[in-house]
Amino acid sequence: MTDSPYASKPWLPHYGQTIPRELPRPVDASLPAMATRAAQRFAKQLAFTCVMPNGMYGNLSYAEVDAKSDDFARYLRQVCKLQEGDRVAVQMPNCLSYPVVLLGILKAGCVAVNTNPLYTPAEMAHQFKDSGAKAIVIVDLFADKLEAILAQTQIQHVVLTRVPEFFPSLVGGIVYGVMKHWNRLIPAHRLQAVRLPEALAQGARAGGAVREWWQGLHHGSLALLQYTGGTTGVAKGAMLSHGNLLWNLQQMLGMCGSHIEPGKEVVLTALPLYHVFAFTVNFLAMFERGARNILVPSPRPIQNLQRALENYRITWLTGVNTLYNALLNEEWFIAYPPKHIKAAGGGGAAMHHAVVERWEAVTKAPLVEGYGLTESSPVACFQPLTGGRKLDTIGVPAPMTEVRLVNDDGQDVPLGEPGELILRGPQVMQGYWQRPEETAKVIKDGWLYTGDVAVMSADGTFKIVDRKKDLILVSGFNVYPNEVEDALARHEGVMEAAVIGVPDRKSGEAVRAYVVRRDPALSAETLMQHCKGLLTGYKMPVHIEFRDELPKTPVGKILRKDLRNEVLATLSKKG
Repeated sequence: MTDSPYASKPWLPHYGQTIPRELPRPVDASLPAMATRAAQRFAKQLAFTCVMPNGMYGNLSYAEVDAKSDDFARYLRQVCKLQEGDRVAVQMPNCLSYPVVLLGILKAGCVAVNTNPLYTPAEMAHQFKDSGAKAIVIVDLFADKLEAILAQTQIQHVVLTRVPEFFPSLVGGIVYGVMKHWNRLIPAHRLQAVRLPEALAQGARAGGAVREWWQGLHHGSLALLQYTGGTTGVAKGAMLSHGNLLWNLQQMLGMCGSHIEPGKEVVLTALPLYHVFAFTVNFLAMFERGARNILVPSPRPIQNLQRALENYRITWLTGVNTLYNALLNEEWFIAYPPKHIKAAGGGGAAMHHAVVERWEAVTKAPLVEGYGLTESSPVACFQPLTGGRKLDTIGVPAPMTEVRLVNDDGQDVPLGEPGELILRGPQVMQGYWQRPEETAKVIKDGWLYTGDVAVMSADGTFKIVDRKKDLILVSGFNVYPNEVEDALARHEGVMEAAVIGVPDRKSGEAVRAYVVRRDPALSAETLMQHCKGLLTGYKMPVHIEFRDELPKTPVGKILRKDLRNEVLATLSKKG
């Protein structure tokens, strides 16, 4: 191991004077302890503002979030009679109910099960049965889906909430009326359920010393079952402990804390809080620092962000490549870009060079790329905000994170060669819920095998090449879709691109590209000619198909899997 190019941690000089090489143990033993401390420190300040597309909004202060989450904890323990360790599902978009419910679950000593509100009934049934959730808080927009599968689960208590929950009564009534009667978004159902305000009222009447339920929690206590996206198979619940999340919060602040002023920041949260990226970075880290969180229930269409960006002094925002790219294609954003942004964070999928360059030219603020995954809580690497930041990389490992690149035999690859990125640190999950065999496949001798292929430069910066599963093998040569997608995206007429490998009789596999045009006149021939200047022959797409849109996850990651399945289905029909 001493001859390994990773043993000397060549990335440490990038930390400079602002990033600590070692971090002190988190001062809090649990997330409720952290949240209570922050709520007391910033009690009178606004913690969350939920902004609708038309600009209507509602607010909660730190003190209000603290008090309401206490009441929800009382409801779970005193009314529902749940016990420490019981699982509670949370299925809602970004709204004021989310922090109240999530912190209430943790204060009750229970385990939160974040659930994508756009899941199908079958996906919901799998997650609820797998987690053994005994209660759920679900937004009324999707109550009919829960009704269809409730009997298949162990759920005994259903709490319904609304997107405009905790808005001023008149404003909330208008928003709810539009959603129910004009947009017809709220379905009918026959669920036996309690409305969230009534659940809070019942909890308040029941009373109880909330601190007693969480004061025994420690770093090893389970906090979240954070299910993986299921894009490559059945979704599995990553067991994230209070310690995993508190350490990752500490690591994230170690990387960016010099640019986050306590009690002064305003962060735009367009990514869903049920996703681990926004959960740790936007919710936990910014709550600990006393930031005001501007919640957008849905960033689609992208115009939904306009009022939030125009009406609030946004200093931070996070997103994925497709979100930033979409903003840069809006006239209102280009004409009046936000003036107060200190930095924007990108993750979830590779940031395209052209998008980063254009963003920084328009906003004059850095767009720093990070890397992580559900199983690492999620932050593992980040581009430093100070010093020599390198574009087209994921930066360097976060403090107290070890990274190696290995071959299929688990041996370190030489400097500059691609290998699977494996990592070790206090943020690595405890394992997959009730799946010891699956856990053993990804955690070996304490190292998390990510399935991502990366290269390390001599100065210790890392670049993700691609997912091992997405690798295209053309006549024995490796082609990484990210590289081809980035080449396509550099043409000004391209809005989005996705690349997959398709079966080919001569070369084994061939490169196929799917493109959403910014310029309707863009032709495949023009785009091919553009790529010839950026890609060697075997990396060139053999076919380019133009589409109006590409399949994406709710977070905005392009689903190559769906495109591959389309091709396979077509080939199957042809025999």
